[in-house]
Amino acid sequence: MPEQPSASPVPAPNAEQKRIAVQSFAKAKELLAEGGYDYAIQLLLTCCKLDPANFHYRKQLRETQKAKYGDNLRGSRFAFLTTPRWKAKLRTAKRNREYLKALEHGEQVLCRNPWDLGAQMDMAEAFDALGLSDLAVFSLDQARQKHPKDATLNRALARLFEKRGDFQKAMILWQLVREASPSDVEAQHKAKDLAANATIQKGGYEQAAAGTKESPVVGRIESRATEKADRLTREAGPLLTRIAADPTEPSLYLQLAAVYRRGGQEDRARAVLQQGLGPTGNAFQVQLELMELDLAPVRKNLEHADARLKKLKARSADDTDTGTDEEMTEAELAALRAKLQKEVLSREIELYRVRADRFPNEPGHRIELGTRLLKADQIDEAIAELQQARRDDRLKWRAALYLGLCFKKRNNWRLAQRNFEEGLTGVPESEEPVKKELLYQLATGAAENGDLARALDLGHELANLDFAFKNIGKLLDEWHDRTQSA
Repeated sequence: MPEQPSASPVPAPNAEQKRIAVQSFAKAKELLAEGGYDYAIQLLLTCCKLDPANFHYRKQLRETQKAKYGDNLRGSRFAFLTTPRWKAKLRTAKRNREYLKALEHGEQVLCRNPWDLGAQMDMAEAFDALGLSDLAVFSLDQARQKHPKDATLNRALARLFEKRGDFQKAMILWQLVREASPSDVEAQHKAKDLAANATIQKGGYEQAAAGTKESPVVGRIESRATEKADRLTREAGPLLTRIAADPTEPSLYLQLAAVYRRGGQEDRARAVLQQGLGPTGNAFQVQLELMELDLAPVRKNLEHADARLKKLKARSADDTDTGTDEEMTEAELAALRAKLQKEVLSREIELYRVRADRFPNEPGHRIELGTRLLKADQIDEAIAELQQARRDDRLKWRAALYLGLCFKKRNNWRLAQRNFEEGLTGVPESEEPVKKELLYQLATGAAENGDLARALDLGHELANLDFAFKNIGKLLDEWHDRTQSA
């Protein structure tokens, strides 16, 4: 499913909209108890329009739509006549990146046929583009009720699970794709790739603990686990009580999620934050914490991949045998690491872009965004962010370093040199690593542009600070020889 990092964030409902949505939801529940499906559906559509990111509203709407037709898996008998107009609007809105409109048109299709495959897949793309991954998964999972073996549907859902780091579920779905289409090349390769990802995610702990002999420390481990669970319950209890008393306060959800994260309960932390989105009106800090939480397992996978690759390289240096068929080769592991690095970078760009937009007067966020855009070779965007950050005198030297690297990548040495020199004049004495990097960039840049005398002066200044920095000693010898030859 394509990512749309440029999509506008889902607007949080204001207090009046939240009040109307809550009242409409309560009224819909009353009507459902009496079998009033049509009016209940209209009220739930209002809830979803006012608060598009609310999972509970959307889930209740889908259950009501299906209940109206007695779970017959086909919807209205005349759906094939009444849905084409709404489907066309849905596709147009999605093509124009008007994702909220796409969701509204999609719900009109599902009011007539809650099992419409195309509408649910289009809506899942819209949810994903808006950053609502849970609702994207929900939409595709609902579609599988009628189409459990559809290869296109299972492929889309597998990619979503893979994006979220849930490799086990992704593997199952890719296997279903492979069974439906045995010649599918992507499905054939995915099984092996995701098996490696899942192993990395687990850290290999299950394999290490596969022995049958009971360990003498099992009792102690179980005792510690019990103590840990008790401590978690004690810390979480008061926060749960406060949330029940004041469910609209975002900080309570953040504190409770932090308790669960410290206890290694990442899934519970995510559930708490997702639960808090609705009552807090999609509070920015809650959304931000969810983004961080989703990024954490991908970073952890990258750490595991790095560690495994280093271990494999060390073993390869001693032995030509690179492992059994169950293990990844060095090339495969390097490719996996590159893929994870790209995923981490993409998510960090999205995260810091949200922060920079939300806090425009905080230049640190723009520097973090700019450095990651530079790593992703999005040079012009990086320059725009870093030039804004450079306006702050406290961070001017740091922004100047990365601006110099940007212009160097664009083969504009005059602007690169100007920024490096600006950074060198302003860098604090305590930031010696940055000073050495600036001297190195200026020296190598001068040499590449034919100014060997300047390169030697800067190179000697750097060598006086740290002769072992990168390859400056060797470069000084080369530049000196070139000067003598000239």
